Amino acid sequence: MWEIITIVGLVLCCCLAVALTALRLPGTWLLIAVTLGYGWLSDWQRVGLVMVAVLGGLALIGEAVELLASVFTAKKAGATRQAAWGGLAGGLAGMLLLSFLVPVPLVGTMVGALLGCFVGAALVELAMRKKLTQGTKVGFFSALGFALGVAAKVAIALAMSAVLLTSVVCSKPPSTELGDEASLVAPPSRREVVDDP
Repeated sequence: MWEIITIVGLVLCCCLAVALTALRLPGTWLLIAVTLGYGWLSDWQRVGLVMVAVLGGLALIGEAVELLASVFTAKKAGATRQAAWGGLAGGLAGMLLLSFLVPVPLVGTMVGALLGCFVGAALVELAMRKKLTQGTKVGFFSALGFALGVAAKVAIALAMSAVLLTSVVCSKPPSTELGDEASLVAPPSRREVVDDP
């Protein structure tokens, strides 16, 4: 029974983490915290520090991809270096300053970030080259890169969730020295073995 409750809790945490990642919140880092908590509570029987390190590496890759995707797509559209970084700065500023455009919590943040990314790249490109069509093209590709970066980070969060859940569900449950009745009462790693009198 305890095992089923634990797995359901982990699935819910993974779903929350993926949703937070889609909204540009630290969902991948929540997954690492959940993995650390589960590992500690289970005495590292099903997950270990190697898994935490692997998930940490994936989270860092996700952060890098998310941040740099708009820069690279803007550069592919022929943006100046300044315009590419302007898109990144505009996206971050848009998350903070334009969130009120859509009054739905957190969705407004995404819309603000997309608009900020577009405006930041387009304005800097216009200032550098003085061509409206080029500025619009760069702004569009910068916003597209932003969306692709978020999608890639969500895919990484899904992969991290799959690794964690596969490790927990598919690994052999820890052996118990007490009967099945004891496994219904406490988590397997925290039970005390009582000698028969």
